[in-house]
Amino acid sequence: MATIGTFTASDNGYIGFIKTLTLNIKARFVASEKDNDKAPDFRIFAGTTEFGAAWKKTARETEREYLSVKLDDPSFPAPIYASLVKVEGDEGFTLIWSRRNGD
Repeated sequence: MATIGTFTASDNGYIGFIKTLTLNIKARFVASEKDNDKAPDFRIFAGTTEFGAAWKKTARETEREYLSVKLDDPSFPAPIYASLVKVEGDEGFTLIWSRRNGD
């Protein structure tokens, strides 16, 4: 697992930064209207460019809520999957990446 971003809550989502060896961007999670059960709860933007989506989830073991995040762009070799989780004892949120099994 690796922390690849830090965020704070905003009026209609979250705002923060994503930093990896190849990314260093300001990003916004903007709440979206769901037109079906599988539609994302948030759209993710860097400036005006949409490059991801996030879905509300609940962890089975702890029942903590988090966002399941998928980031993708033509410049990426593959999508980036991560989780946006609340930082305990803080008002912030952390974007955590871990390699999926089989990758």
